[in-house]
Amino acid sequence: MLVAAAVCPCPPLLVPEVASGAASELDAVRAACADAVAVLAASRPDLLLVVGPAEQAHRGPHASGTTGSFRGFGVELGVRLGEGPGQERALAPSLAVGAWLLDRSRWSAAPVEGLGVGEPLDTERCVATGRELAARAERVALMVMGDGSACRTLKAPGYLDERAVDFDRRAADALGAADLEGLRVLDELQARELKVSGRAPWQVLAGAAEGAGLGGRLLHEDAPYGVGYFVAAWS
Repeated sequence: MLVAAAVCPCPPLLVPEVASGAASELDAVRAACADAVAVLAASRPDLLLVVGPAEQAHRGPHASGTTGSFRGFGVELGVRLGEGPGQERALAPSLAVGAWLLDRSRWSAAPVEGLGVGEPLDTERCVATGRELAARAERVALMVMGDGSACRTLKAPGYLDERAVDFDRRAADALGAADLEGLRVLDELQARELKVSGRAPWQVLAGAAEGAGLGGRLLHEDAPYGVGYFVAAWS
């Protein structure tokens, strides 16, 4: 059963070495993520699953001990997701950010595994996947990585789309209230058009949290580069 969840954004810029001179601009996001991870540790899980968006090559399970790096972002920095033999393929970038956040918090509360989720995964399959994850152990915690829309400003990666603010508001409200139905009804097509990377992982969370009775808190909300970043904790 799901006992806790942390929702975090997944831009590689969260890693100060990647952000370089702009690192301080995301200090508040990093601090909120640390608070969310602390909620996970306090829940005393038997298993932590890090779920994040992934391209085709990185979709599916990532065994404990799997490594990743930020070499593709110009930084010779490696990370490892938990302890274990891992696997040959590297972590999806979103899971690498999650691994970095866990390492920063000195995570040792439970074994860690990862799951890369494809953006096209439909809502019902996301929800079903979440149910399966929640059944993995008696006490399961999820670290859910994903960003909101990338269309909040003219300089945003997806340019300006007037629908972006409303979409992000609905997503933030649902994440902050642990509103499972609010997450389920996020529109797949609109999410794709607004370049939302978190829709599928958030809907996996909605499935995992069924029957768990968790409450939520929105710890941080911002769009510093025209991309919606949300941090929430469920317990």
